[in-house]
Amino acid sequence: MTEPDAHRRRRAHGALETRVLAALHEAGGPVTAGWVQEHLAAGLAYTTVMTVLGRLLAKKAVTRRREGRSFVWLPAADEAGLAALKMRRVLDGERDRRAVLASFITALPEGDERLLRELLEHSEDDD
Repeated sequence: MTEPDAHRRRRAHGALETRVLAALHEAGGPVTAGWVQEHLAAGLAYTTVMTVLGRLLAKKAVTRRREGRSFVWLPAADEAGLAALKMRRVLDGERDRRAVLASFITALPEGDERLLRELLEHSEDDD
């Protein structure tokens, strides 16, 4: 597989993970992998949904618990956490993180830039 193909595949996996997480948020409660598969209505195999849920579990983006003979799944984060995960996915897909972050920061409106600086200062205080 060529490098651009691998890069495209990582993005596709990230997009599918994002869609699965969005479905879990929309559910509003614990759901089965079968529910996720039906809700996405993308012709995905059950095994594909399980693979994505397993990757998300490894990344601590979802939780699961056994109910009867199967598991039910929940997002581990709220909508803000989901948005942050999407942002990290984009950043992880780029080669030059520094350039991407620098471009992102310089494109922020002044109020957002100020807020980001405050959040960074606050996180340094917690260390």
